[in-house]
Amino acid sequence: VTDVAESLRRSGVDQLVVVNGHGGNYVLSNTVQEANSESRRMALYPGREDWETARQQAGLVSSGHDDMHAGEIETSLLLHLCPDLVRDGFQDADHVAERPDLLVLGMRGYTSTGVIGSPSQATAAKGKAVLESLTDSFAGTLAVLRNGRRS
Repeated sequence: VTDVAESLRRSGVDQLVVVNGHGGNYVLSNTVQEANSESRRMALYPGREDWETARQQAGLVSSGHDDMHAGEIETSLLLHLCPDLVRDGFQDADHVAERPDLLVLGMRGYTSTGVIGSPSQATAAKGKAVLESLTDSFAGTLAVLRNGRRS
């Protein structure tokens, strides 16, 4: 990411948003923070706050901790955007697990199905509300890059 950002900067692109589609990419936060300490203009989106705001605005009932993978938020997004990708039986697939050794054991240490969360709580309406919230907060992220503050 740093190499790509540097190449873009040399080509005249002095602001960059890294769009993170995976919650487990913790290293990206450090990469963006280090880049900004060197006077580059880089943002990471969506951030934890963006997801939490989207959860609240969509009326999700599960927490970000409990709803880790294929749970309420991800299934809601899929029900809204690509309902044909959601398998039958998601309503009965809830699986919540504490994961103290996730980085050592990986997902397979805690779930055989890939679900850690509550897909039974998912709806297309919640997915639409999550996406609308994320769209709004993305505009705020762009404003910070352009103006140094949210508009």
